[in-house]
Amino acid sequence: MAATQADSLDNASLFRLAEAAIARYPSAYQSTPSLLCRSENATFSLHDTHGNRYALRLHRGGYHQHQDIVSELSWLAALRDIGLQVPEPVTAADGETVLTLALDDGESRHAVLFGWIEGEMPTNAVDPRAFRRLGEITAQLHRHSRGWRRPSGFKRIVWNHQTMVGERGHWGRWQDAPHLDPKDWPIIERALGRIAGELERYGQSPERYGLIHADLRLTNLLIEGDDTKVIDFDDCGLGWYMHDLAAALSFEEHHPSALAWVDHWLEGYRQIADLDQADLDIIPAMIAQRRIQLLAWVGSHAQTQQVADLGPDWADHSVRLVQRYLDGHLPVGEG
Repeated sequence: MAATQADSLDNASLFRLAEAAIARYPSAYQSTPSLLCRSENATFSLHDTHGNRYALRLHRGGYHQHQDIVSELSWLAALRDIGLQVPEPVTAADGETVLTLALDDGESRHAVLFGWIEGEMPTNAVDPRAFRRLGEITAQLHRHSRGWRRPSGFKRIVWNHQTMVGERGHWGRWQDAPHLDPKDWPIIERALGRIAGELERYGQSPERYGLIHADLRLTNLLIEGDDTKVIDFDDCGLGWYMHDLAAALSFEEHHPSALAWVDHWLEGYRQIADLDQADLDIIPAMIAQRRIQLLAWVGSHAQTQQVADLGPDWADHSVRLVQRYLDGHLPVGEG
């Protein structure tokens, strides 16, 4: 059975929750919200009486607990302290930054109001050198993560081989991916066995495994002039630092420019932080693991427009890339 990921609430229920959340902020924030998108969470836009814009994030159920989100905000505050431009929460009238909203059925949802971050979201149509800046930003996050003392009670999701691609993975089962032919399952299973062995040898030393963004791709960057800003820390947690390179390619590992993206990402990363040979050697396994993890994601989000937009060939591309990994090649690119 696939994991439940997309929120089951209809738009009317989400609007009621958004209005209930806004009511808990000072009077200046009392305005009508506008639904921006429904993806992992529901995001609304609103303005205060001074014309300032904000983003209200309504968390889906069953993913993060209250303390998880408080911990995310703690890391964001620490990143702002070193000059990185990341989302900043607004404090509600009762002094809380993470709100808990009750539903009629006794369940609840969490909400956070963030100040709006201006900028343009780059796409894969940009110059591949955009990945150089992505690598630089990622290395800055990693450098901070390695040196930051997490506050007492800090708690975030754990990303390891089992939670990414195991039978009880956070995003569901890769076998549930639409258009994935069961006859191709043995290819993925062989790859998973090899990946598991490589990761065990690579290990989880503090230099290789720690607090990561876990979804740091172009769609989670905003560009404004010379400034690059990072958003959407919803998936941040404990994982391998090199997973962030694999995440940078998410859903587009088969793109003709993917190899150039990897090269530019590594070039940018090395401007900030060092990589040893073991870090470079683990990259193929990381990319293959991420693509299989995304098979699980599309399986648990099969009814969403994003999955429909991937097209019926996306699963076949995934199998081809996994086979490239088994053949000893970097699992990126077309053909």
